Amino acid sequence: MAVYAAIDIGTNTLRLLVAEAVSADQFTILHQEQTIARLGEGLMPSRLLQDAPTRRSLAVLGRFAETARRFNVLHVAAVATSAVREAGNREEFVAAVLRDSGLSIRVIDGNEEARLTLLGVRHGLRLGSRRVLVMDIGGGSTEFILANGEVIETMVSTGLGVVKLTEAHLNSDPPTPGELEAIEQVVADRIGRLRVALPDLTGTALIGTAGTPTTLAAIDLGLTVYSPARVDGHRLSMTRTRQLLHALATRPLVERREIPALEPGRADVIVAGTVLLVTVMGAFGYNESVVSDSGLREGVLLDLLSQQALRG
Repeated sequence: MAVYAAIDIGTNTLRLLVAEAVSADQFTILHQEQTIARLGEGLMPSRLLQDAPTRRSLAVLGRFAETARRFNVLHVAAVATSAVREAGNREEFVAAVLRDSGLSIRVIDGNEEARLTLLGVRHGLRLGSRRVLVMDIGGGSTEFILANGEVIETMVSTGLGVVKLTEAHLNSDPPTPGELEAIEQVVADRIGRLRVALPDLTGTALIGTAGTPTTLAAIDLGLTVYSPARVDGHRLSMTRTRQLLHALATRPLVERREIPALEPGRADVIVAGTVLLVTVMGAFGYNESVVSDSGLREGVLLDLLSQQALRG
């Protein structure tokens, strides 16, 4: 069996998945890991990747490449999203990754990110022909994908990222009510404009993927060690999500970092992410969201397997 690897280079988190191909749409996971490198730290307003986060990310990607080599992978598919695609010095970053680790990065736009995310979510949750609205909450952007089975009806990429929202609005520790309201207003304004692109959500389920929803699910489940199997498909009611927001937003950062299910590197941005989720649920009229542990990284791998099958 051939072994492949997928790498997701996000604004906040870098993710690696190494898997053995079973078929064009099935795989067995051999290794997976993620590191919060905060590549997009300080990206705004200059729209330049900063030196310190770039060095952190290059080191992590070098380690990912070495791990992939240890597993004798046949091919590595690495994609970069919001932070890199928005950066004026993105070509320098791509060249530095290739030089330092040998990884060739594909910088994808929001629509391609949405397509690949849907691929991963549908596979992980076994959605079949269900009509869903997938919300991929990233560090630099949030994507919305309205899909009916495999058919994508609408894809919208926004600039609503948890790193951006945190850096722009949360200056106090813990955040003040006014700061939280500022994020809510920014999100509500953007969602209001989205209604034109997403006019009919009747009968859809809201599915949340990426670090914010999975972390909230892990906290809600009381996990001390993260369990993808338990997080996948977990349902978060609006009431419970609001309770979690209150619990997180009223604690100082040092206390949030001690929550077992919350990665210390995510403790500062989880509040903005939760405000984002609550606001979207309210604006679109959802009483609950379904959490998907699978997302872009898995979609990148599935897309790679499909391409290899076509070539074979």
